[in-house]
Amino acid sequence: MGLPIVLITGQLLTDAVWQPLLDGWPDREVIVADNRSDDTIAGIATRLLENAPPRFVLIGHAMGGFVAFEVMRRAPERVAKLVLIATLASADGPAQTARRQGYIDLVEAGKFDQVVEERIPILFPESRRSDERLLGLAREMAADTGAEVFLAQQRAIMAREDSRPRLGEIDVPTLVVWGAEDGITSRAHQDDIVSLIDGSRLAVIPGAGHLVTIEAPEVVVPLLDAFLDA
Repeated sequence: MGLPIVLITGQLLTDAVWQPLLDGWPDREVIVADNRSDDTIAGIATRLLENAPPRFVLIGHAMGGFVAFEVMRRAPERVAKLVLIATLASADGPAQTARRQGYIDLVEAGKFDQVVEERIPILFPESRRSDERLLGLAREMAADTGAEVFLAQQRAIMAREDSRPRLGEIDVPTLVVWGAEDGITSRAHQDDIVSLIDGSRLAVIPGAGHLVTIEAPEVVVPLLDAFLDA
């Protein structure tokens, strides 16, 4: 059965983004951490640690990666292995902050649905933007998250610290997973992480965008299985 696995999800996403993993791991203890109840990365990490087993494997997606970095700063002895999916270690620059403020302005103007639609092109590669199953999942997860939680998540992301200076302290087996057509994080972001975490490795998923777990489960599930069982 192995160690328990704690999953921490990205912004505007719900447990549904992990469903292929949950379906593929019926014999593993899997906990999806709460990313909805706090408006700081530190608060989300604190809640995760309060509710997690004493020792676990940590898998963070997107914003969940920001939380994972905070967990590694606070309680590295509790994490046995680390998986970082579609994330980045740097803080936002001016362009990212402006984009996020634009989303906040839309929500405060009552246009939350417009935020969701504007994100579709950066979530999925062009070849998948007519995939009604994927688009339906993205819209459903956003609706389930809701405007108020989205605003709290935005505040948390915008205020996060640059994690790069302390990545060298991470000394657990680390796998970085990235979709080659991700419109939110870049290959350079992944190379940053891998260059700073000794012994980490990057797995690139061809043809996938930001939501690799639901876009390419036939690749991602066996990849994570092999990493967990190694």
